[in-house]
Amino acid sequence: MKKKVAFVCVHNSCRSQMAEGWAKKLGSDVLEAYSAGIERYPEVNPLAVQVMEEAGVDMSTHYPKLLSHIPAEVDILITMGCNVDCPYVPCKHREDWGIADPSGGSIEDYRKTRDIIKEKVKDLIKRIKNNQL
Repeated sequence: MKKKVAFVCVHNSCRSQMAEGWAKKLGSDVLEAYSAGIERYPEVNPLAVQVMEEAGVDMSTHYPKLLSHIPAEVDILITMGCNVDCPYVPCKHREDWGIADPSGGSIEDYRKTRDIIKEKVKDLIKRIKNNQL
């Protein structure tokens, strides 16, 4: 049975979108992935879409979503390091990845963030497969 995982950030425009993209690409056999933000935002950051495309992950149809757009209860809640209190979301496991927001930085900052998130998603998938989550 797949685990429902939600990646949550402030705007759902960059880091949480990247995490959702990686989870769907790398962990579709064990994860049902979602992402959401706690504040409305007009679009997914174009540089986030670009660097994910470079890595073979298509996020062209992604759009910012609010918590109300994801399941009311998930198995795993991952916050990205937003430095804000996320509203309560019922979950069995919660962790914060503490990833800096590359917004406003160079494309290289986005690539570094993309690669950090990829490794964290791979580790999450490994822990699920090893029944550690």
